[in-house]
Amino acid sequence: MNHNALAPAGDLGLLVLDRDTWGRRWPGADRFRPILEHGLPAVGADPEVNRWRRSNLPNLWRGARRVAAAKAFGVPTHYGALWGRIIRGDGTTVDLGLMSLRVVTTVGVGYIVDAFQNLVEAENMRFHGFGTGTTAEAVGNTALVTELTTQYNPDNTRPTGTQTEAAANIYRNVATLSPDSGGTIAVTEHGVFSAATGGVLLDRSVFSAVNLVAGTDSLQTTYDLTFTAGG
Repeated sequence: MNHNALAPAGDLGLLVLDRDTWGRRWPGADRFRPILEHGLPAVGADPEVNRWRRSNLPNLWRGARRVAAAKAFGVPTHYGALWGRIIRGDGTTVDLGLMSLRVVTTVGVGYIVDAFQNLVEAENMRFHGFGTGTTAEAVGNTALVTELTTQYNPDNTRPTGTQTEAAANIYRNVATLSPDSGGTIAVTEHGVFSAATGGVLLDRSVFSAVNLVAGTDSLQTTYDLTFTAGG
């Protein structure tokens, strides 16, 4: 038997793919990295965090797929990102990471347009609402499904956020919910509003339950609204 007849034959061509080339050839490649790092379970992470992230995957995916597609194809866009950290009564913290990438509302966009006309003040969008509703987000939302009331401290008054820039094109707003009644509260929705009560809803997010013991635990939320340039 002539073993040489089985020898491979043909030409070999190699193409070096740098980061930019990879991103162009495979839309979405390398664009999911922040989502993977901060939204998905990770080896060595706190087991409590990994359990929560696994249960939250369907909620995160609703927005993540849209954001990744826009980034992959270089489409100018805007999107909100919600981050969360539980602060226990003993001072320990649980960093949940990226909780949601949904959804800037129709009335929220209208509010921004009104702000350009000096009819309203954009800086009023700094109040964080929390609730227990689980209905998926929609652009037509104007309120949370089941917002907290007497669990707020003071009652019926949303926490006021601190406004900064995460980057030149990212508006950041950070607030802390510290419920003072209601026992153990399963918080499942969040919104950014233009007022401590009532007001216009800029963005609504739904996520897996974050259980807070009233009078003991707090939930710190960071909301980033990103605007990308281009056209």
